[in-house]
Amino acid sequence: MSLVVPVRPGDRDPGWLLAQLPADVHEVILVGYAPDGQRATGEHAGGSVTVRGLGPWDCEAGDIPHAGLIAATGDLIVLMGADGSMSPQEIPHYLHYLDSGYDFVKGSRFIAGGGSADYPLLRRAGHGALLRVARRLYGQRLTDLWYGFCAFRRGFVDLLELREDGVELGAELVTHALHYGLRIAEVPSLERPGRHGPSHPRTVRDGARILGGLLDERPHNALLRLAPRTRREKRAEGAHPA
Repeated sequence: MSLVVPVRPGDRDPGWLLAQLPADVHEVILVGYAPDGQRATGEHAGGSVTVRGLGPWDCEAGDIPHAGLIAATGDLIVLMGADGSMSPQEIPHYLHYLDSGYDFVKGSRFIAGGGSADYPLLRRAGHGALLRVARRLYGQRLTDLWYGFCAFRRGFVDLLELREDGVELGAELVTHALHYGLRIAEVPSLERPGRHGPSHPRTVRDGARILGGLLDERPHNALLRLAPRTRREKRAEGAHPA
C-alpha cells in the first residue's frame, strides 16, 4: 500500500508521521520534501517501508500534486496531509472498507466519531451549501466534501488521466469518484490542530473551484434533479384536475 503525503512549507519534518505508520504501509511518497527524488528504506511497526521524496510543487495552486499519485506503485493508495491534523493511525480503518469491496473511502469530520479542532464558521456554512448541491446533482448523502484524507484503488488514478504538473483539491477527487459511480464509504476522522498552527484556507476560492468541479462532472440527468419541484407538481395538477 502506498501513502501519498503533500508536505507544505511550514509543516514539521515528516519524521513524526513515519514513526506512526501502521504495518500496512509499504511505500511513502513525500511530495515537496527535500531531498528531491531521494529513495530510502526504513523500519516501522511490523515491517519495512520505502520513502521517496518528490518536489517541489506549487502548493498555492491546489492541495494534491498529481505527481505523487502517479509515482505511487501500490495497488491501494492513501492520501493524507503532513501538518499533523490527520493521524496515520486511522489508515487501517480506510483499508478495511477497501477490503470490504468499496472503491473510494474518505474521512468525515461530521459523522459519529469524527470531529474538527479548526473549522471556522464561514467555512462550515460554505461546506453546507456545497453539500446540498452535491446531493441534488449526484443523489449521494455524503457528509464531508473537501477533507483530504482518503483511500482508493490504483485503478481510480488511471481513470483520472493525470499530468505530473496538475493539482487537485480533495473534493475534486470525490467529485470524480461520484462521476464514475464508484462505491464510496465514509469513515469518522478526527481533524486535530495542525502542527504549524491553525490553517487559513481560502474559503471563497476553494468553494468556487469545488462548485465548478461538481457542475463539470455532473451526471446527464443532474439538471432534472436541480429543477424546481414546483414544475413536477404543476404536471401532476394538470394530470389530475381538481
